Amino acid sequence: MEQIKLGDITVDVELKDIKNVHLSVYPPKGRVRIAAPLRMNLDTIRIYAISKLGWIKKQQQKFRSQIREAPREYLNKEGHYYLGNRYLLKIIEHNAPPAVEIKHKAIELYLRANSDKRKRHAILDEWYRAQLKELVPPIIAKWEKAMDVSLDEFAIKKMKTKWGTCNREAKRIWLNLEL
Repeated sequence: MEQIKLGDITVDVELKDIKNVHLSVYPPKGRVRIAAPLRMNLDTIRIYAISKLGWIKKQQQKFRSQIREAPREYLNKEGHYYLGNRYLLKIIEHNAPPAVEIKHKAIELYLRANSDKRKRHAILDEWYRAQLKELVPPIIAKWEKAMDVSLDEFAIKKMKTKWGTCNREAKRIWLNLEL
């Protein structure tokens, strides 16, 4: 991967077997990336990036001004979201396999004593994955019928920059766990 410097902005350049240039600015700090066709030289890509400098700076400023959530600690009374609603995490220690339940405005996380942050995170991620696997099939069925297409499989995985991906040839979609 090549890099271009435009003043204080570093642009990562990836030459790929594609037809068009793709310019992206990524949160949270505004990292800039250009995917360009193999046939383009770096000077042409630099000129393209300079022509888009105003847009790049505007996007970076947007990301910098956004309020970011603090990293999760998986502690009691910490806010977590499910289906767009905020719930307070309630840690309940017990001597049995881990479980997660929603009660009123709380997500109750049952786990063994002395479970660390990484274990709490893994248990909640698996619970979110299971919930999403139950919620998605009826939605897929609705849209398969409306669009007159069929899907062979769907999967759920963590993605940094997308809500999902679709592969038409494989008849597969992947959805972001953060949904």
